[in-house]
Amino acid sequence: MRRIVFCFVSLIWLTLSANAQSLVVNDAKFSVGDSPEWKAPGFDDSAWKTLSLDKTWDDQGISNDDSYAWYRIHVTIPSSILTGAAFPDKVLLALGSIDDCDETFLNGKLVGKTGRTPEDKGGYEGKWDTPRKYLVDPKDILWDKENVIAVRVYNGGNPGGFFEGPVYIGQVTLDAIAALTVTRANNGCDVSLSATSKLDGKLEVDATDPITGETSTVSSKAVKLTPKKGHTSFVPAVGQNTLTITYRDNRSGETLSGTFCPAYILTPKAPATPRYNGPKVFGVRPGSPVIFRLAFSGDKPMRYSVQGLPEGVTLDPEKGVLSGKVLKEGDYKLTLKATNSKGAAEADFTLKVGSKIALTPPMGWNSWNCWGTSVSQEKVMSSATALINSGLADYGYSYINIDDAWEAEERDSEGRIQTNDKFPDMKGLGEWLHSNGLKMGIYSSPGDRTCGGYLGTLDHEKQDAETWNEWGVDYLKYDWCGYWKIFEPDPDKSVAAYVRPYLKMQKFLREQPRDIFYSLCQYGMADVWTWGHAVDANSWRTTGDITDTWESLYDIGFKRQTGLYPYAGPGHWNDPDMLVVGKVGWSDNLRDSRLTPDEQYTHITLWSLLASNMLIGCDLAQIDDFTFNLLCNNEVNAVNQDILGEQAHRDVDEDGMQMWSRRLSDGTIAIGIFNLNDAPVPTFLKGALGKIGIEDVATVRDLWRQEDIPTDATYIIPSHGVRFIKVKVQEEL
Repeated sequence: MRRIVFCFVSLIWLTLSANAQSLVVNDAKFSVGDSPEWKAPGFDDSAWKTLSLDKTWDDQGISNDDSYAWYRIHVTIPSSILTGAAFPDKVLLALGSIDDCDETFLNGKLVGKTGRTPEDKGGYEGKWDTPRKYLVDPKDILWDKENVIAVRVYNGGNPGGFFEGPVYIGQVTLDAIAALTVTRANNGCDVSLSATSKLDGKLEVDATDPITGETSTVSSKAVKLTPKKGHTSFVPAVGQNTLTITYRDNRSGETLSGTFCPAYILTPKAPATPRYNGPKVFGVRPGSPVIFRLAFSGDKPMRYSVQGLPEGVTLDPEKGVLSGKVLKEGDYKLTLKATNSKGAAEADFTLKVGSKIALTPPMGWNSWNCWGTSVSQEKVMSSATALINSGLADYGYSYINIDDAWEAEERDSEGRIQTNDKFPDMKGLGEWLHSNGLKMGIYSSPGDRTCGGYLGTLDHEKQDAETWNEWGVDYLKYDWCGYWKIFEPDPDKSVAAYVRPYLKMQKFLREQPRDIFYSLCQYGMADVWTWGHAVDANSWRTTGDITDTWESLYDIGFKRQTGLYPYAGPGHWNDPDMLVVGKVGWSDNLRDSRLTPDEQYTHITLWSLLASNMLIGCDLAQIDDFTFNLLCNNEVNAVNQDILGEQAHRDVDEDGMQMWSRRLSDGTIAIGIFNLNDAPVPTFLKGALGKIGIEDVATVRDLWRQEDIPTDATYIIPSHGVRFIKVKVQEEL
């Protein structure tokens, strides 16, 4: 492609494509500070610096934390840019990504805004990871003349500013002015097509058999839309076939598509009679508060009792909540019992009072994957209430963890951390959770700022640990994010440098008169699994953040967990990040997980085998039957919570098939047979077991279906799907 370079008075270099239908801007004039005059086209910015738009201002030698700065781009936009445009009523202004929020003006007119500045209603909210794509009315452009794009940026923490430039100005594509969404509906899916310009095209629905791979068109209809009139249709599911819904635009020739895989429930319905689904052991340090909810499913109301309670611990017989303190170390053997109108059930249980906590991986919920920085006390209360009312708490889910964005902008006069307006009563929230047998988690960073730009703990570690204790915090997610500012300039990049901030906080956590689960979130740097136990951590992230895509699940689960099994065990666990099932979105805009049902079965299966933290990331108030049954299969969860605490290791990796196995405390072996291929694969069970040296099989249990199965059968495992089994080997005579 021929490239023509222009130089303007403001020293902004532009690259214009050969067809004159798009414009690329690499640099801009820049100044720290804030003034409403700077958005005006006629403002004289000739004395301003020139910065590149493809890297932050910190990377270009400018420090400007928790403050404003402006970019100004002078650009002549040729009228030929709309030649042959399919959607001539809009022009695309794409700014890449900006850390953290922006207001964008074209010739003095506001044309786009992402995130919230501190003076906005609701307070600061960073959107550093959101691409800025603004649609501009052609009437607002000075064609074939100089235009000024002024961008006001607020940066919380560091770094700041543009970091995924250049800026693109050009014709609008279909995906910029239209959206096709496919969501679950009763007996099928709901298809919504909306646009900010006129649409003229066709909507087609194809069905693909997940076993044979055969595809057929099941419906097709013409679509004409205006911006004021969207289109919604209901498409019934065709068995377990995967539906592909495609909009084909007549003017542009472009397409939008979405897929729908019917959710199928494998977990049998739980009995109405009581059944215990929780861990068989719970660890607490001497003198620390005991907070434990008896996890019995069955019809409510239910009454609870416990035999063998040690002195200092009491039971709420209506809620099934153990509370109190035990001063003397020891293993206290208890019998848990629940009774309802349909019957009764008992379970053996050990309360281990000693130096070690987190004897099984934590199960609960975290706010980040659903709400991101839009979390609030009201939303947390809503999910905690749903955890109880839906029955999730009857399966051992007990942690309610508040992620980033709870912190106030400033500490009080004595340096104590405060909550922002979204959390009016953190201590009251903790007390309410504890009264229901749930535990409260909090989030912070060893740096001065968190990932979201909120206050971190730097130089306030002792104060913050004491404050969290006062609030009743039981879990700390301690995120490296803000510590980069300290770590990067330091020439010391030894393992000790990675350990230092976590060891510092560990000291103050252990000084508190309560157990606080210590979760290191530093993305696996410096092989954290080899030293996490040395800072008394109970779990450590082994990877970056997970997203609800197969690519992310495959990379984090199947590639990065291999070989980590020697470092996991009771009290300390490898953490491949939170669950991405149900309605997620990392904001107020929630949607169904993009993982297919088979991929979600694979997700939960692998995390159970890996003895991973089982922290739900969806909005529990909107949990559907499929997601509930995915999370509440007592036989699957029992593998995750097995008291032996061995993490699975990979035994087979060939032809897109993997087998992971884990020895359990009852002598059986849990095995996942995963199909990572893009097509179904038949699997001869006996042959598969032979690959990992299991020949003399007594029984095979299908854990998802909760049924014994023949050992000599052939099963078809769907694309990205799994067969999760538990094998009992013949005992030698």
